This record gives sequence, C-alpha cells and structure tokens, in this order.
Amino acid sequence: MYKTRNLPNTRIDVADALRGIAVAGIILYHSVEHFNIFTQEPIVHPLASDQTVADVLAWLLSGKMYGIFAMLFGLSFFIMNDNQKQKGKCFSGRFAWRMCLLFMFGIINVAFYDGDILMLYACYGLLLIPISYLPSKWVWAIIALLAIQPVELYCLLTGTTVDHSTMWELYGKINSAHEHGTFWENALTNLRYGFEVNFRFNVFSGRLTQLLCLFILGMQLGRQRLFYNEGRNLQIWHSILICSAVIVIALSFVDFGELESWLKPIYNFIILLMIVSAVVSAWYAFEGVRRVLHHLCIFGRMSLTNYLLQSVIGCAIFCGYGLACYHILGITYAVMVGCGMVICQYLFARYWFSSHPRGPLEGLWRKLTWI
Repeated sequence: MYKTRNLPNTRIDVADALRGIAVAGIILYHSVEHFNIFTQEPIVHPLASDQTVADVLAWLLSGKMYGIFAMLFGLSFFIMNDNQKQKGKCFSGRFAWRMCLLFMFGIINVAFYDGDILMLYACYGLLLIPISYLPSKWVWAIIALLAIQPVELYCLLTGTTVDHSTMWELYGKINSAHEHGTFWENALTNLRYGFEVNFRFNVFSGRLTQLLCLFILGMQLGRQRLFYNEGRNLQIWHSILICSAVIVIALSFVDFGELESWLKPIYNFIILLMIVSAVVSAWYAFEGVRRVLHHLCIFGRMSLTNYLLQSVIGCAIFCGYGLACYHILGITYAVMVGCGMVICQYLFARYWFSSHPRGPLEGLWRKLTWI
C-alpha cells in the first residue's frame, strides 16, 4: 500500500500554466469544430487557409488538450489526497463526493455544449480512489497497460469490430437541434444524448483507456514530485522531450494504414508528452518563459469556470439559436473568434483574481467539497 512521504505539496505554478494552455487549446479547437456543429450548408465566409488551419490545429490540439487536462486532474487528486494522508485523514469519501459535484457541473455544462467532458471525468476520477492505495510499481504497470491501447489492440488482434452507427445517429439528432432548434430544444437534446454520445466517442477515438491512463499518470507524477524543480527532475523532462520529439518525427512519416485505430491514439499520446515536457523544461530553464506563461497561470487557475464559460459563449455564437455562425464563418475566422474568447476570459480572470483567491466555480466547488 502507498504511504505518504510527508513532503510539502506547495502550489505548482507550471501545472497552472499547463492548465491554462489546455483550456485555451480546448477553446480554440472547439472553435475549429464550430462547437460540434458539422453543417452541410455552404459556409458564407470561407478562406483558402481554412483546411491548413484545421489540419495544423488538429495535429497540435485535438485529443492533446483534453489529455493534459486529465493528467493535471490526476495530479490535483494526488495533492489533495496526500495532504489529507499527512493529517492522518482518509480522503476517499470526500473525493467521491467531489466527483459527484463535478458530475453536477457537467450536467449544467452539457445543457449548453454536447461535448462536455466533466461528467466522464467525474466517472474516471472515481477509479483513482482504489488505484491510489496501490504501491507505485503496480501503478506503473497499470499505466503501461493502458498506454498501449488494450481495447484497440485486442480488436486488431482478434478481428473484432465495434459498431459505431448509434454514435453517428445520435450526432445527427444533436446536430439538427444545434442548427435549427431553440435554446431549450438544444438543452433538452444535449441532456438526453450528450453523456451517451461522449462515451461512445471516447470508445471510437481510443480515449476510453487513454484518459484513464493520463489520470493515473498525473497522480503518479505527483508521487514522484516530477513537477517540482528538485534533484534530477529537469534532466528527466529533457530526456522525455528528446525521446518524444524523435518518436513524433519518425511516426509523422509512417502510414498507419489498418493499424490507425491502434497507433493514432498512441501517436497523440506521445505528442502530448512532447508538449508537456517542452513546457515544463522551458519553464524551469528560462526566466523569460516563466514571465510569459505566468499569464496562462492566471487562466489555468480558473480552469473550471473558463471551461463552462466557453460552452455558454461559444454555443451562443455558433448555434442556430444564437448568432448562427456555424454556417457564416469559415475555420480561420472561427479560430479568430476563439482567440477573442480566450482574451476576454483571460481579462475576466485577471479582474476576478484582483479581489478573490479562487475562481467563481472553483471557490464554490471547494466549499461544497468540504461542506
């Protein structure tokens, strides 16, 4: 059984910066996808750069930003759990209640945006409780098993196929409501189908096991204190950066072919490691980088609030019940709108933190957690 090392878990600024990068990246890629509205109508204002922008941001952001968010979720769990262990208290029941609260936040969020991740994260988060009692060698074994995409590998080796037709049918119903429905029709459709379609998409995209892997990996990196600039940690991050960059470059020239369903999630996972290791390495190596990324720390400290805000604002801009920009703006213009959302939410965060220690929903979540 794992036992605390009784070391202080001080606030990790680079983790806040990574959270800020993740949430900003999520906003930008949701804008690329017009907040999950894939219309067949002609776009009124397309640009020649649209496909290039979509391809670049898909490579850089798609699946990676949610993954970073998941990894940091595991890190936060470790810090809270370890702090309670140092006080001789059990955090398991309290964390289970915290996940129930997160699920409730997810229900509110999915009423606006059908691609909500909070409900799924709340379910994944519960699995951290039993795993947190295991010694590190067993935790690393679980991480390794999940990292090789066991479901996709099993399907590949046995010839098993998963029927995804129901997922596409649900997307059709949701998309129709987004384009032509009222706000309440959208909300009811999202509440009815949102959780199921997201779970099915996790299976389809290979995220079912990968997100859980990242949750556990974040917890384990917390145990190893790798996000602190201690001992040889910086050298470890440099090594991860070099190795992941070499693998990414090599795989970029490989045609996955029939192995795509198995290898693409692994490829995305390695890109995620490259991004995280690059940010952590640069943060501790260069003062100038820390000054620049400090702005993203502010954004990241309000990650839950910013995530829900982007759902409300983005869907009001792109859905048919709002400005209906889903068929007006091409991808390049949509990304510009996403950048504007990031800037506005950043300015709100700065204003809020000038007189409050936590974001609005972060403070509420904390109070309800410890009620």
